[in-house]
Amino acid sequence: MTTRTRNLGNTGPRTSALGLGCMGMSALYGEADRAESIATVHAALDAGVTLLDTGDFYAMGHNEMLLGEALRTAPAALRDRALVSVKFGALRDPDGNWSGIDGRPAAVRNFAAYSLQRLGVDHIDVYRIARLDPDVPIEETVGAIAELIEKGYVRHVGLSEVGAGTIRRAAATAPVADLQIEYSLISRGIEREILPATRELGIGVTAYGVLSRGLISGHYSRDRRLDAGDFRSFSPRFQGENLRHNLDLVEALRKIAEQKGVTVAQIAIAWVLSRGDDIVPLVGARTRERLTESLGALDVVLDGTDLAAIEEAVPADAAAGDRYPSAQMALLDSER
Repeated sequence: MTTRTRNLGNTGPRTSALGLGCMGMSALYGEADRAESIATVHAALDAGVTLLDTGDFYAMGHNEMLLGEALRTAPAALRDRALVSVKFGALRDPDGNWSGIDGRPAAVRNFAAYSLQRLGVDHIDVYRIARLDPDVPIEETVGAIAELIEKGYVRHVGLSEVGAGTIRRAAATAPVADLQIEYSLISRGIEREILPATRELGIGVTAYGVLSRGLISGHYSRDRRLDAGDFRSFSPRFQGENLRHNLDLVEALRKIAEQKGVTVAQIAIAWVLSRGDDIVPLVGARTRERLTESLGALDVVLDGTDLAAIEEAVPADAAAGDRYPSAQMALLDSER
């Protein structure tokens, strides 16, 4: 069991230094094995991973029900240590298409009611809108979450993929535990304005995409065939010359990892861990094997020489291609 912990900001809960992102167990990365997914959640809890992240729109509620089953079937001692983080607000249709974001207070209450039922819990530990609703002031959305906190249905306010200005407005409305946002060796945009803002306000960061959807895991190859509907089949970083360039970066990183006797994934996760105690990386492991590899990053110590070598191998802004297709990039308040 790992005992390393970090705090989600000044007002959030104490959690494990690594969290488990559960999205890939249901959606966007091809078929997943349900039994193995549940076993992976149990193994994570047994290893001391307490933060479990999901979204109510991941496969239209499937991921919440999967996580609910995993919690229900876990030994009580493991279940009681779980902290559940939920994103809401993304609208889907029966064909799986995306049709906007709804951050109205009435919608916040509605989404929460369904999530509590699917998860089988009496409260959500951290609740956040997945993307900023451009038609609803963030103060109204966060205010609705604050009302849920007063009623005991939610413990902490979180944010997701918003810029420094929105972070400040949200924090002026209610205490904010953390910001969930993509952060990795090849996604470092938050370092310019967003990370300084969260640190000024005492807000933690839960970093998703620390392996850039497997791109910098050391396991992805140029000739990999993707299942229909796999996010990476239309992600700019996985296309043509972009993919070739980005995998060349991975090979440069692999040389450093081999010198330290660790895997590429472990050194990439360790790099995010090294960026500050206010950052909790989320690893999207779908199997116990990948979970074990990711947890090994907690034992990787990067000294100044290591960090300089990593910076030389994968400089900031070295990646080719945006992290989302253009239509989705336009929805990111964090990119404005």
